[in-house]
Amino acid sequence: MKIIIAPDSFKDSLSAEGVAQAIAAGLAQVWPQAELVQCPMADGGEGTVESVLAACNGELRSQSVRGPLGATVEARWGWLADSQTAIIEMAEASGLQLVPPGQRDACTSSTFGTGELIRAALDLGAQRIILAIGGSATNDGGAGAMQALGVQLLDAEEQALPPGGLALAKLAHINLKHLDPRLAHVRFEIAADVNNPLCGPHGASAIFGPQKGATPQQVQQLDAALGHFADHCAKVLPKDVRDEPGSGAAGGLGFAAKAFLGAQFRAGVEVVAELVGLDQAVRGADLVITGEGRFDAQTLRGKTPFGVARIAQQHGVPVIVIAGTLGEGYEQMYAHGVDAAFALPDGPMSLEQACSEAPRLLRERAADIARVWRVAALRMR
Repeated sequence: MKIIIAPDSFKDSLSAEGVAQAIAAGLAQVWPQAELVQCPMADGGEGTVESVLAACNGELRSQSVRGPLGATVEARWGWLADSQTAIIEMAEASGLQLVPPGQRDACTSSTFGTGELIRAALDLGAQRIILAIGGSATNDGGAGAMQALGVQLLDAEEQALPPGGLALAKLAHINLKHLDPRLAHVRFEIAADVNNPLCGPHGASAIFGPQKGATPQQVQQLDAALGHFADHCAKVLPKDVRDEPGSGAAGGLGFAAKAFLGAQFRAGVEVVAELVGLDQAVRGADLVITGEGRFDAQTLRGKTPFGVARIAQQHGVPVIVIAGTLGEGYEQMYAHGVDAAFALPDGPMSLEQACSEAPRLLRERAADIARVWRVAALRMR
């Protein structure tokens, strides 16, 4: 019996590696002889670096950078020396978790620190840079990151624009003369789980601005400012990518990465699956177990269980999901490679209690699944 364990993290509770270990412990109670292969996963959001390094034996590095509101933060990023690949999780430098709820400001927050992480990867000789861009606190169209890499964004008086998306409304000129020349020799990939355009009713400002502190009026102002930024980018860059899927990811960092860096947009779970070798691991397996904190209709938008199920389906391997909660529409995943889904709680409990007891609950659910599977296997003999 070969079982692949490929979950995402459970937010505010366990890392993907911790989830995989708990599931493996529960399975081992019932199937001590089973081959259990742990492949911690992610979809481009928080935990992507940790999942990849856990599977690839990469190196965790740290860099002091400018946080979303200007204060210095210590940001971690991953380095795979064999392939000269850097995995940069923008949330480490420009993430929402770095800003207390009362201080969130979509108008002035900046991705400058993410650009500093890219620069650190260039200093190490990176040939490939993967930008995992979930969980941002920013809505600056990636302007801050590009400024950190040498792009000059100037107003009508030829003064550098201050940080933040709202300042882009005063953009009068873009100077690319000082853009870091090393960027031209690096392959960039965007790993994300959203496909929004930069502007409009489904764009970065309208959909994600409010959770970053933007009022309805500020959402309109930010959307206009990003559109103005895109207009100027179209004058100096070969292609206008504002309407392409993913350009609105991370408050528009997806737009800047595509427009200035030539980045390729990919579903985050696909990038992680490739790096950890999930396709090869699933070949010949008897069962795949995946999971996430909340399993619902949104999972279809490219979250980890969806990506894992697609790979397993290609090889005819059944998939079971263990989730913190089963939300509205989770049954839709049964048409996309998932065979069964189970929630963690074993009775009424608060979210805080469920999070704190997640290791025990994961072990118990995994053991229950193993028992049912064993009974079914015996009946079929």
